[in-house]
Amino acid sequence: MRIIKNSIFYITYKKLKSLLVYFFLGILTFFMIFPLFWMFLLSLKEFPERYSDFFELLFSKFSFNNYIDAFKSDSFLIYFINSLVVGIFVTLGNLFFSFLVAYALERKKFALNKFIFFTILGIMIVPQHIVMIPLYRLIVDFGWINTYYALIFPWLVTPFGIFMVKQYIQQIPIEIEESAKVDGCSDWKIIFKIVIPLCKPIFTVLGIYIFLTNWNSFLFPFILTNEDSIRTLPVGLAFYLGKQSIDWGHLMAGASFSALPILVLFAVFQKQIIKGLIQGALKE
Repeated sequence: MRIIKNSIFYITYKKLKSLLVYFFLGILTFFMIFPLFWMFLLSLKEFPERYSDFFELLFSKFSFNNYIDAFKSDSFLIYFINSLVVGIFVTLGNLFFSFLVAYALERKKFALNKFIFFTILGIMIVPQHIVMIPLYRLIVDFGWINTYYALIFPWLVTPFGIFMVKQYIQQIPIEIEESAKVDGCSDWKIIFKIVIPLCKPIFTVLGIYIFLTNWNSFLFPFILTNEDSIRTLPVGLAFYLGKQSIDWGHLMAGASFSALPILVLFAVFQKQIIKGLIQGALKE
């Protein structure tokens, strides 16, 4: 039996369906937000491990001493600055080199074009752990251990970045560039005056992804550095984990500082991220 759209049964069905959708979205949101809430809660408690009950922990006295101790720690500020420097340079390098490679592969047809592109796709499925030992030996031979070079140069371009930008450039009508050539624009002028401005949405998405990946990177900074002066924040936070106990208060305060730049980036560039993802998914 068909349900008339204006009938009370259809309206009730639509309302129940909406309620179920919002209910499951609410549950999903809870599970995504609760870890952040738990992190901030522990960071505001002195010796949180002494509390045996959640409500006792929740309603106990709040304190910012863990944050103050982190600020007073010279090593923590060094870790934060190192992560910031590495993240910024790696992100800018990826945006620049990934764009150049992607543009050449998409717009400049030459011999081995497809072979190079499929090779890049093949590299994407290779786990980074496989290149860990060869990369370490290469860094040692260059004398780059405990330097910014070791943390920046190997990651200045990524296959994923090339793939993302290439797929986005593919959606840009080539007629725009051909018209510019007819008007006498050079290739470099077309790139910087036309293509790059049109690629801003994907640059935002890729930039945040690369920055987030490097900001949270632990393995390679851990094996390529062994001095406090060059360690990054994830590596520095690991030293709050003792052999016999864990300093949960200071660890969560440090983790809160670590999460802050990422939360700010998502809050500021939320519209650009959504726009970039949607435009990259649509095909004319």
